Amino acid sequence: MANQKILDKKQEIIDEIAEKTKNSNSVVLFEYQGLTVEDTNNLRRLLKENSSEFKIYKNTLVKRAFDELKIDLKDELKGPKAMAFSEDEIAPIKVLYDFAKKHDALVVKTGLVDGEITEEEKLRELSTIPSKEGLLTMLAGGLLGTVKNLAICLDLRAQDLEKEEN
Repeated sequence: MANQKILDKKQEIIDEIAEKTKNSNSVVLFEYQGLTVEDTNNLRRLLKENSSEFKIYKNTLVKRAFDELKIDLKDELKGPKAMAFSEDEIAPIKVLYDFAKKHDALVVKTGLVDGEITEEEKLRELSTIPSKEGLLTMLAGGLLGTVKNLAICLDLRAQDLEKEEN
């Protein structure tokens, strides 16, 4: 029978997985087998730069954590998998798909986005969405055009009113 210290350590890891999953808007499971140590370190760095975290856990511990959270991804937890956690819904997905373009060994399998199980096809679709900053820039650009047009209209109307007074 397993030693109590070992059981406590396993429970601690299960609690960590459950906590990270609950506090993340995006959790992505992916296959990493075949990546070199250098590639793995580069991926870890890229994810960290995008406010994401890269972790590798034993599948049995992930299954237990997911059971506690009532998340059914047991079929996806076969073979070695890594997990990316982030508060940003899109950032880790974009990083993983961009990285996978250059590294065939990385294969995105499934994930949780805003607490919903998300299949690989939907994750691929989400990876094409511009970043939050990019979307805000596009919104600001669109608003600037509208504000500029409004300013021109108001100026022309003010000029018309001046002519009517004279």
